[in-house]
Amino acid sequence: MLSYRLTLKPDDNDTFIGESPDFPELVTFGETTGDVALRAVGAVEEAIAARIYEGEDLPPPLTREQISLEGGLSIALPALTALKVCLYRALRGSTWTRADLARALGWHREQVDRLFRLDHASQIGQIEAAFGKLGQDIDIEIRPRTAA
Repeated sequence: MLSYRLTLKPDDNDTFIGESPDFPELVTFGETTGDVALRAVGAVEEAIAARIYEGEDLPPPLTREQISLEGGLSIALPALTALKVCLYRALRGSTWTRADLARALGWHREQVDRLFRLDHASQIGQIEAAFGKLGQDIDIEIRPRTAA
């Protein structure tokens, strides 16, 4: 699970404003804190998509320890988004470009580009193959949900 910080504050019209210190450009709102949290997931995805498009670094997600120690609210990304974020961070942390990855996979460049588009429903096998070419494996853990 990849998570980012979410801060809430009451607005002056009986709604709540949500912001993330990890994404200063993110501001969302809702009538309840639950509404804000739901909208915040989409807002974080938009912020991440924009940074990927611009080729910018992504802030590191919260660790489990940070979530436990800091408490407060956090925004958990959907699984496919989380995989794409990890793949993007892995590629940026390597010496490879997307073109290098395309050559290594024997794919067209557009096929690789889709792996980094959050609005594209990439296949897990394709993501796994890309991680493999970068010398990494996907490790999945299923655990009971903690109370929010």
